[in-house]
Amino acid sequence: MTTVIEVRGMSCQHCVNSIEGALKKKGVSAKVDLPGNRVTVDFEEKAITIAQIKSTIEDQGFDVVS
Repeated sequence: MTTVIEVRGMSCQHCVNSIEGALKKKGVSAKVDLPGNRVTVDFEEKAITIAQIKSTIEDQGFDVVS
């Protein structure tokens, strides 16, 4: 499944690496769009929930809007 999550607080390449790296460890493919404040994620619903993905992003210090 692919979905887009709105995230606040991202400003640099370090932010991109933090989010993409943390999600990769969970088996989630992620692409951060800094100017758009969005993270596009591709994941297996049987392996991880959208709530867990959002929690992982928040654990990196960012605010999930949607």
